Order: sequence, then C-alpha cells, then structure tokens
Amino acid sequence: MRKKVFHGELSPGELANALVAEFNGGGLVAQRVGEGDRIAVQVATNRRRRSGGRTAMTIVLTNHEDGVVVSIGQQEWLGIAASLGKTALKVARNPWDIINRLDDVAADINSIQLEKRIWQVIDHVTSNAKVSTQISERLRTVACAYCDYANEVGSGACDACGAPMGSQQPVSCMKCGFVNAVGTSYCANCGDHLPV
Repeated sequence: MRKKVFHGELSPGELANALVAEFNGGGLVAQRVGEGDRIAVQVATNRRRRSGGRTAMTIVLTNHEDGVVVSIGQQEWLGIAASLGKTALKVARNPWDIINRLDDVAADINSIQLEKRIWQVIDHVTSNAKVSTQISERLRTVACAYCDYANEVGSGACDACGAPMGSQQPVSCMKCGFVNAVGTSYCANCGDHLPV
C-alpha cells in the first residue's frame, strides 16, 4: 500500500469527489464508500466494457489533524494479465489476429496506468488547494525543552532562552509528507532518505 500525507486545508470528501468525477466513465466505474473522516473510493473496470481485462483499485482517504492521508492499495492485475495472455496466444497462432485484438491491447495498457492516473488527479487537486507534503503551519513551531517557548522549525537556538534546538526539529519526508521522529535517517512510511 502506498501512502502520502498532505498537510493543509483539504478534506477526504473533496478528494473523493474529484476521484469519482474523474474515473466514473470511459470504461471505468468509481464509487465512494463512507463519509466523514474516512472515505474509500473504489475504481474498477465497468462490467459492460467489452475490451481488455478487468482491474480494480481502492483509495482510502483519512482525515488527519493537519490534512489528509491518502493510501492506495495494490491494483488487481489478474484480469489484465489474462487478457494480455489471450492476445499473445492468438497472435502466436496467427500474427494477423493482432488487428482483432487492438481494442483489448489498448484497454489493457490504459488499465496498467490506473495508479499513475489516480496520483495525477490527487496531485492536481492538492496543488489547486495549495496543500502539500511539507510540514503544515501548525507543526512549524517547536517548543523549547528548557522554557517551552514556541520557536520556528529550523531555529538553531531558542529565541527566548538561547538553548540549542537542533535535537528537537521534526523532519517531513519530501516524498510522502510523513512527519518523522527526531534523528530519523529514513522515512518510517516510505523508506526514502531524509535530509540531515
């Protein structure tokens, strides 16, 4: 499961509506399940589609105190693999059969790119809402361990008492937005290397 944390003013419902609007048509069907703080959007091949194999994918949108957590599950590949295998067998017997299978091949290639298309929609919505994987405004202050004064993230020393602040700075993963513990070298969510 791939997960990203987006910090800012955005609700799971806004993302769910955008995903349903984008993928409910063109050989796919999208449905929204749940309300409020946790919404799942299921995107699957329309049963009436006549070409290509079947596929499905679920996106879980969870409200976070500073935005939304987006989790995308594994894509169902068996239907696509079966369709591509059928095309390969037909073409192996008679190369001219590729002409009869072009619609199936095009639909399968489109289905293979489903996860990429989902992330594109999410990135478009979050960009328009000015939401990012950067640490939110609320988390951009760090309390001094000595005097509890709120300092900006990145301050080398406390503005009130002068104590060193380096060991208390939270780090947001640039790849997925997960806020990691102090002193962490690799993101606990996606495993990407964190800046020192």
